[in-house]
Amino acid sequence: MLTVKNCPVKASDAELVELVLDNSDYFICLMERYEAKLRRYILRLGRFSAEDGDDLLQEVFIKAYKNLRGFNIEMSFSAWIYRIAHNHVISQFRHNSARPLTVELDTNDNSLLATGLQLDGRIDQVLLAESIKRALEKLRPAYREILTLKFLEDRSYDELADILQKPPGTIATLIHKAKKEFKQHWTYEQS
Repeated sequence: MLTVKNCPVKASDAELVELVLDNSDYFICLMERYEAKLRRYILRLGRFSAEDGDDLLQEVFIKAYKNLRGFNIEMSFSAWIYRIAHNHVISQFRHNSARPLTVELDTNDNSLLATGLQLDGRIDQVLLAESIKRALEKLRPAYREILTLKFLEDRSYDELADILQKPPGTIATLIHKAKKEFKQHWTYEQS
């Protein structure tokens, strides 16, 4: 049986997908590569316990595995699996008749959002993370999601268009509006 230690570290996502199509044991390599990123993304999108987030993540991987033969090798695997996660989480919200209410932020991963919003100066990272979290919680779900993907997950405009299945112009407009609304809710007291 293949273990994570046997995964070809330097293989591209496309190469791993081809390996998986020949030998399903290699799927563990894709799971290892995306597990932490997708868990963080799922937890940021909504109010889930760690256990619920892990359950959703497992379901995302199952869906990805079942649909891997339909994956277009010419496309970005990363955007494809994020789209599966996005669709699954949205389906879960609809199923529960709820929208995401909170966002989980690590104190070490807010620098992209801060940079994207052109924040200056030396700031206390813990307070910054909390203030960003509070502001994100106040945003509409679509705005919270686009900012999370762009600045916390560091996704490109093309990847965002693939994940959200919206034209690039719409993505740019959403980001602009989301940043504007975020700035209205975001307050940070520098000492």
